[in-house]
Amino acid sequence: MKVSESWLREWINPEVSVATLVEQLTMAGIEVDATEPVAGAFSGVVVGEIVAIEQHPDADKLRVCQVAGHPDGGEIQVVCGAPNARAGLKIPFATVGAQLPGDFKIKKAKLRGVESFGMLCGQTELEAGDDDTGLWELAADAPVGQDLRDYLNLNDTLIEVDITPNRGDCLSVRGLARELGVINRLGVNPVVVSPVAAAITDTVAVALQAPEACSRYVGRVIRNIDVSAPSPLWLQEKLRRSGVRLIDAVVDVTNYVLLELGQPMHAFDLAKIDGGIVVRDAREGETLTLLDEQEITLQAGTLVIADGQAPLAMAGIMGGLNSSVTHATQDILLESAFFHPLAIAGRARNYGLHTDSSHRFERGVDYQLQRDAIERATELLLAIVGGEAGPVIEEVTPELPSVQVVTLRHERIASGLHIDLDAETIEDILTRLGLEVDKRTDDGWQLRVPSWRFDIDIEADLLEELARIYGYNRLPTRVPDSPMAIKAHTESRLPLAQLRRHLISRDYQEIVTYSFIDPADNARFDPELAPIALKNPISADMAVMRTTLLPGLVTTLRYNLNRQQSRLRLFESGQRFIPGSNGVDQQPTLAGLVYGPLAAESWSNESRDVDFFDLKGDVESLLAQTGLSHDFSFRAGKHPALHPGQCAEVVVADQVIGYVGAIHPALQQELDIPAGVFVFELELKSLLVARVPSFTPLSRFPANRRDLALLVDRDLPVDSLLDGVRLKAGECLSDLKVFDLYMGKGIDPQRKSVALGLTFQDPSRTLTDDEINGFVGQVVDHLQNQYGATLR
Repeated sequence: MKVSESWLREWINPEVSVATLVEQLTMAGIEVDATEPVAGAFSGVVVGEIVAIEQHPDADKLRVCQVAGHPDGGEIQVVCGAPNARAGLKIPFATVGAQLPGDFKIKKAKLRGVESFGMLCGQTELEAGDDDTGLWELAADAPVGQDLRDYLNLNDTLIEVDITPNRGDCLSVRGLARELGVINRLGVNPVVVSPVAAAITDTVAVALQAPEACSRYVGRVIRNIDVSAPSPLWLQEKLRRSGVRLIDAVVDVTNYVLLELGQPMHAFDLAKIDGGIVVRDAREGETLTLLDEQEITLQAGTLVIADGQAPLAMAGIMGGLNSSVTHATQDILLESAFFHPLAIAGRARNYGLHTDSSHRFERGVDYQLQRDAIERATELLLAIVGGEAGPVIEEVTPELPSVQVVTLRHERIASGLHIDLDAETIEDILTRLGLEVDKRTDDGWQLRVPSWRFDIDIEADLLEELARIYGYNRLPTRVPDSPMAIKAHTESRLPLAQLRRHLISRDYQEIVTYSFIDPADNARFDPELAPIALKNPISADMAVMRTTLLPGLVTTLRYNLNRQQSRLRLFESGQRFIPGSNGVDQQPTLAGLVYGPLAAESWSNESRDVDFFDLKGDVESLLAQTGLSHDFSFRAGKHPALHPGQCAEVVVADQVIGYVGAIHPALQQELDIPAGVFVFELELKSLLVARVPSFTPLSRFPANRRDLALLVDRDLPVDSLLDGVRLKAGECLSDLKVFDLYMGKGIDPQRKSVALGLTFQDPSRTLTDDEINGFVGQVVDHLQNQYGATLR
């Protein structure tokens, strides 16, 4: 909002500079975006009058004007090309020697052979407005010859403020003046609003059919007005300096009252109202042509001002073109209403609109202001356009807000602000803010909140007001001194950061994807579980909570493939959201993906793509970080999104904690991914349990290795063989490896050869061959009996 310093000082005039005024507003929480002069730097410009005008003899678009107003007297010849130049017009006249903005000096000139002794100016040439259509037309009673800066009080400053959403009461000159009055301990000089006596008895019936949205409606009929009467110069200048376009006297007055008091108003052409006024919700399919000539289809739930036939205006947002005031209007109905903020909030944006009215109603307008606004507007209109006013029409419903009473305690002030204010100072600040002491208690006060402060609702709001007016810069500052105990590090818990670092060391990159995903993506990877749908999604492709992290990883893969990145190692730690009987079960999860060549391109590396076992090795190394590798096992599994022959369950304590595998070929083809994609997804809580490190002395005695080549059924998992070896090899088994796997020529097609390396070592003595052979014999016998294994 823009307001001129001179207008503000009409209400309150503290003996401080404009810079101090701006600083006071800023420190009070009202941000000042900018200050700028009302007009550019110029001198030597006076009020001139075109006494006579004739066509230039050699130029169609130029005319020769005889202008009065020069300090030396007489009429001065000026050549002008403005389309609105005419005899009798009063305009800014820059005399020879005048200095205009941009360091432009007016000199005697000859235009197409005709001498010109000065320049007739428009608003833009003086940097005093945006109208560049022609000469700046001054009022008919402007004193010819007077310095233009003095006549229009152009030695003024514009102050542009940016009001926070909770301070709608400051979106007016009156509101800003109230704040400055509190800060400077000065009284405000408000305009005196006197009731205007009714000269006629005409009224209009008003029905409030949406009382929860509009609980007060005030109106007044004014007949026999002269819309052609211009707005007075003082009103034009105040509107112009506030950035408001001049339209006609009726609209100008309603805009003026909005800026002065903060009450949006509207004027209807009375002849275009069929019956009475009805404030109601729009009906589905109703249409309305707005003042900007945009035709809209109203949505159900939009509050409208209607007559007996159709909507006339969008309540609190914009009037309709069909009922607007025109040059032919003789009778009007003035409207001043209170619309509840929630009834207007967001409605304008639904139609791509934002108006001065909606900006204020969304933040809250004083619910006791409507009658004063009607009286003020009536007084101005009768003085400008004439006419006869009828009695004030007022309809009020029980839904009108009531006065809030908020309790403030001494104890809360001391603990919240850490300042020691006496009761007299506290009451002085709060009463200057408009609050009234309803009751004094031993603990503090009960205070009545003024009708214009929608943002004061609880005790903390009053603390904020005290801090604002007392001065944020005066509040004590101190360094927090609460004890900060160092959290104990539990060695039996593995920090997530360690797992992240480990994956990064294996060439993975961490990503973060949205928890909201496309329902179709979630169904591709987890079709058996219905996700939780969002009631108000950001967009259609972010409509459900993910039940798996795999869609985000694969979407990131596709994004990179489309940008010629053909080798990726990705992982993410985050929440899965599983529907449960008690609401949402949030499961911390770690997931990863590998794709493309095993190693980065290099002259020294053999090029091959990753496979299932490469990813399984990464997962095994991750599990090894817990120190409990033997507690985890892999077994063939099934997952709807994974390849049926390349899918393994990760199991601990007979509980499946995740999956490792290749993306199902059908899904891979559907997603248009050219090569195999390998993924893992693990419950994070099982990975954060670690074995407490302990020291085992190194054996001084030699280790002995025995190799076994066993023929077993082709479908037998090698893990089962390893479990059998560990079961029967005894405590002296220090290491166990699979060093060869063979299927093919020379072996039964239904069998496979698995070569195992068993290392035996005792920490206290050297093992004999007989002892080692005994251990190996036990292992072979068990494997033959349990799995049908035979030695090659």
